[in-house]
Amino acid sequence: VQLQAFGGGLVQAGGSLRLSCAGSGPRGAFGNYGMGWFRQAPGKEREFVASISWSGAGTYYADSVKGRFTCSRDNAENTVYLQMNSLKPEDTAVYYCAASFGSNGGGDANGYKYWGQGTQVTVSS
Repeated sequence: VQLQAFGGGLVQAGGSLRLSCAGSGPRGAFGNYGMGWFRQAPGKEREFVASISWSGAGTYYADSVKGRFTCSRDNAENTVYLQMNSLKPEDTAVYYCAASFGSNGGGDANGYKYWGQGTQVTVSS
């Protein structure tokens, strides 16, 4: 499966952005994959942000974004979303989406086989 993340940009602290991750394949095929969002800031290691189960019933968030970010999905449209509210300068990073076949997502990057290219999110203070 091929993934494409988009929706990043420059926003002031306290603002919002919504990232999207579109997957290739037959319509509805996305529903077989648990999905995750990760990010990597300059000079830092990649870190887990959020994940959502294949059905959308289960979500999991890093403590740093809990209560501010919401992960959702539309399997009919093969798309996963990351709504980011109350953004902080420390949220600045390249954000990546990833897919894991038949899983419920989770925070371990090694569990994801497919990765999209990143989208830059920059939060100014």
